[in-house]
Amino acid sequence: MEETSTMPNSAVHGSAPAVPPTPPVTLAALLAREDLGLRQIAGPHDPATVIHWAHTSEMADPYPYLLGGELLLTAGVHIPEAAGSGTYFDDYVSRIVAAGGAALGFGVAPVHDTVPRALVAACDDYGLPLVEVPPRTTFSGVARAVWQLMAQARHTELRRVTEAQQSLAAAAARPDPVPSVLRQLAQRVGGRAALYAPDGGEVASAGRLPGVGVGASSGSGAGSGAEVSGALAGLVAVVRPATEGSSGTGPTPSSASDTAAGVHLAAYALGTGQGFVLGVASPRREPGDHTIASVGAVLLSLLTGEHQSSRGAARSSALVRLLLGAAPEEVAPLLGGGDGGRWVVVHARPDGPPPDAVAASALGAALGSALVDVAGEGEGEGDVVRVLVPAGHRELVAQPGWTCGASAPVGPHEWASADTQAARALSRARATRARLVRHGEHPGLTGLVPPAEAAAHARTVLAPIAANPALVETLRTWLSLHGSWDRTAVALSVHRNTVRQRVARCATLLSTDLDDPDVRMDLWFALRHA
Repeated sequence: MEETSTMPNSAVHGSAPAVPPTPPVTLAALLAREDLGLRQIAGPHDPATVIHWAHTSEMADPYPYLLGGELLLTAGVHIPEAAGSGTYFDDYVSRIVAAGGAALGFGVAPVHDTVPRALVAACDDYGLPLVEVPPRTTFSGVARAVWQLMAQARHTELRRVTEAQQSLAAAAARPDPVPSVLRQLAQRVGGRAALYAPDGGEVASAGRLPGVGVGASSGSGAGSGAEVSGALAGLVAVVRPATEGSSGTGPTPSSASDTAAGVHLAAYALGTGQGFVLGVASPRREPGDHTIASVGAVLLSLLTGEHQSSRGAARSSALVRLLLGAAPEEVAPLLGGGDGGRWVVVHARPDGPPPDAVAASALGAALGSALVDVAGEGEGEGDVVRVLVPAGHRELVAQPGWTCGASAPVGPHEWASADTQAARALSRARATRARLVRHGEHPGLTGLVPPAEAAAHARTVLAPIAANPALVETLRTWLSLHGSWDRTAVALSVHRNTVRQRVARCATLLSTDLDDPDVRMDLWFALRHA
């Protein structure tokens, strides 16, 4: 007679196996329960054998009633008296294996005093683990133990996922969010995590390919590494959104998984629609890995997505108009703008390595703007990020991991001047080791002089050194730092002796005593209006 299963028989046999809501447990964990007294007497002793549920059946052919992954429990009621002399046990065990059964549990007493030898031999032949259930242990007790182990595994999985979510969120808040998230993700899955650009190139990565390059004495490790890397790149292409003109048809999956050289691979399309993809390689598929990787994909989507992407078309229009000769004040409305159409230019240097485009975008998002530029190395400022921020949208505060200089709020026609102000503010911030310096934070008496007269006075005073921008900038920085040779050298990224030579040259050309406070005040006034 068919008895009740510990899992509902909700799937038709032959279709895809139903997946239980709890993670499977290993057969070894069940055998380790001393209160059950179970003993494996036949079949492979594989620590990777897992059980998805327990099921009791006394049918001679249990195949139609199995979903796969069961520990099938029987007391041998269905066994005929002459079973040992024919093929009964071979047929019985082969049908369990064909149905995907994980193991067979045979209850000793009341029907059989021992496990039939022919059953032991058949399980060895077909590779099915055979477990002896002692008389004192009921089948319901075995099923309960399976569920208890599943509950413990589920609790462990939830705790692992929760801890991973917290660590990934903390990583996303670091100054280098994308590399930090990838490092945490690689650590949590015990493998490698990589971010792929829309063109298929690898933007950033962390961790190492499982089992590759560790203690290899031949080139096989490199070969398997190339195989895994190629397979992961191919999997990434599967989930990348199709571009215009591509031959792909049908919807693109948001995620995909595969196995190469024994390494589990997974790819996740980031939800930005920009074509970025997260690739993950791990030694095995652990419960919770998919959830953890999905959290990482969501965070990377936020970090790589174009901030305020709904304004992307407007920004594109503004760029085209500027290239075609429009004045900044004409295109500024397309960019949004702050209070009264004013803007603040921010220059920032990271504390760590030179920033990439993703780190720069993350800084822009923190400041409240998607208008971000990473200065090219040809300009000598390869580690400086410039951000054009709408004034007044949010308070401008220091950013962890960055040294920043900010201009005064200006209109679009003064963007170039604001860029210079921000550069000078950044130099001062670096010299004084301040996280953020704002240009003109404390207005002085210079506001009492009409700008035209102040500019004319500045041209006259600075005329002897005006033809040498290096002297002008050195004098400006040196005065702003109260004559400190060392801090001026830091701000200008030159040697302190170079600073001394330039300041001495300024004093000679200006025919003045730079130790005189009145002279310094007059020069500072002129430099402020130059």
